[in-house]
Amino acid sequence: MSTPDDAERLSPLVQRWPRASKFLLSGCAATVAELATFPLDLTKTRLQIQGEAALARLGDGATESAPYRGMVRTALGIVQEEGFLKLWQGVAPAIYRHIVYSGGRMVTYEHLREVVFGKSEDKHYPLWKSVIGGMMAGVVGQFLANPTDLVKVQMQMEGKRKLEGKPPRFRGVHHAFAKILAEGGIRGLWAGWVPNIQRAALVNMGDLTTYDTVKHYLVLNTPLEDNITTHGLSSLCSGLVASILGTPADVIKSRIMNQPRDKQGRGLLYKSSTDCLIQAVQGEGFLSLYKGFLPSWLRMEDTLLHRDCDL
Repeated sequence: MSTPDDAERLSPLVQRWPRASKFLLSGCAATVAELATFPLDLTKTRLQIQGEAALARLGDGATESAPYRGMVRTALGIVQEEGFLKLWQGVAPAIYRHIVYSGGRMVTYEHLREVVFGKSEDKHYPLWKSVIGGMMAGVVGQFLANPTDLVKVQMQMEGKRKLEGKPPRFRGVHHAFAKILAEGGIRGLWAGWVPNIQRAALVNMGDLTTYDTVKHYLVLNTPLEDNITTHGLSSLCSGLVASILGTPADVIKSRIMNQPRDKQGRGLLYKSSTDCLIQAVQGEGFLSLYKGFLPSWLRMEDTLLHRDCDL
């Protein structure tokens, strides 16, 4: 005769540990998506950093005169000049980053939803709570994942450094973490964290508010029902708004993370994210804050397909 303990042991893993299973399945799906879309992220980073006006102060003529190229030409240039597999340079820390970010974000969001905010009397979770909870969860997750983001950005630029005749900074992922830690200490691993969490907050705010608003508008004012078409259109609009809001902070983040540093790990180009913003606008124009927008948006749309898995 089976006991309750036996029944629990024989029950599926998903039923026994629903949150752990949810995170595991989400992580596996996201890893596959990361591998498939990583060339977009690499292209985005290259476009964001190319043409930095601040490099003129260091006499970096090679980078200063680099031609401006679009997403497709940049990707083709990487294949032709560095090799096809270089489109995935930095993918390992990107996967690490997603694991840390998704874990921190999911745990924080569910804690806020269940413990801090709670549901209303009719068991409904209001939009304003979703927005605030999503923003706070995104900020926490991004802050925890900042070291992996830092290594990812720097490794993505290694191929470009080689073409410019500069020595490589790292031998691999673990050497990158060790070198950054040795030169800048624990604080060095969180270089660029301010624009990084700003981007996370803006992206989550734009995503959650736009998605819910567009979905309700379509259901109430068009013949569309609450189905996959409505969700797809809502995700398309929310991804566009999230990219518009988050790209400037993403550009600043990438530049601060990739800037050359002295022996103490201090940046040589920018004193702060505000200084980076001012130099970019003054030296390259306002639209420089939207370099890499197209690959960023395309990748954002793929990320939003995992909305239900992450939240």
